[in-house]
Amino acid sequence: MKAVMIHAANDLRVTEVESPVVGDDDVLIAMAYGGICGSDLSYWKHGASGTAVLRDPLILGHEVSGTVAAIGANIAAEAAASGLEVGSPVTVHPATRVGEPAAWPGAAERPNLWPVVRYFGSAAVTPHEQGGFSTLRRVRLDQVRMLPSGVSLRIGAVVEPLSVALHAVTRAGEVRGRTVLVNGCGPIGSLAIAALKHTGAARVIGADVSTHALSVATAMGADEVVNVGLGERLPSNVDVSIEASGAAAALGGVIDATRPGGVIVQTGNLRAGTIEARIAGIVTKEIDYRGSYRFADEMDTAIRMLAEGLDVSAVITHEFAIDDAEEAFRMATTPEAAKVLLRLDV
Repeated sequence: MKAVMIHAANDLRVTEVESPVVGDDDVLIAMAYGGICGSDLSYWKHGASGTAVLRDPLILGHEVSGTVAAIGANIAAEAAASGLEVGSPVTVHPATRVGEPAAWPGAAERPNLWPVVRYFGSAAVTPHEQGGFSTLRRVRLDQVRMLPSGVSLRIGAVVEPLSVALHAVTRAGEVRGRTVLVNGCGPIGSLAIAALKHTGAARVIGADVSTHALSVATAMGADEVVNVGLGERLPSNVDVSIEASGAAAALGGVIDATRPGGVIVQTGNLRAGTIEARIAGIVTKEIDYRGSYRFADEMDTAIRMLAEGLDVSAVITHEFAIDDAEEAFRMATTPEAAKVLLRLDV
């Protein structure tokens, strides 16, 4: 089968590898779509993503969808009871928890903070956890999420990043009727805007340095946009800010924009190591500064919201065949791209 593999920095190949065979306790998925994420780009450009350093060839991709190709004999009855059958359209939860949780209160209720997680397309563990940018992928039954009628396989590849955005919204607390600033309108920020409007936020402002990103934010439901690259000023006294840019230099402005007693959710990945940022206002304004990492149970919520009519199609800007993976990765780094999809079944 074909697979999109990273061998080293700037060494991305579409490679023929051995096809997986369904085991008695597994589900085999014929992959359809894969969304290129920032971590995929980081492995391509740097041979690492954060502290995860590439040591062996790695199949990339954790934002995927496909159809069930085979179901293992030992789980056939359980799968049938849930409605899963050969041909069912699905997406995949990309995480596998390893070992026992850390001994701190609430660990079991926050699975995204599990000490060791094997995540699709990640070099954080050795051996690496191979991803889903391939013709076929074998997974556990508990990783499979069926896509309901009306949610296409194309949109199914956006369920994982929508879950990340939803987790940030969840971390913010009650947003219904609130004014929310989303700073950074890349795919996660734009998906957060769509989720915020769907959940009842009264006014959502998107901010970015890119005119194209702000056009996507508007299409995703932003009530207003601010182009800070053109010197436009952020709003003031917003109830909640979701910082999705990951730029340390942006923190001071976001803190200034947030009202006293407000909430900031940091969902954009700040770079590892020491950073310099203007954050004194967190103290003087008693702002709650909260982290947001991947997602917990929001994948099921994301699928339900899509079935209810949440339209996130505007975040998908480009689509490429698997053989054109390197061109797709290059496009994903350009200002005119938001979410770039790979067609894995052609």
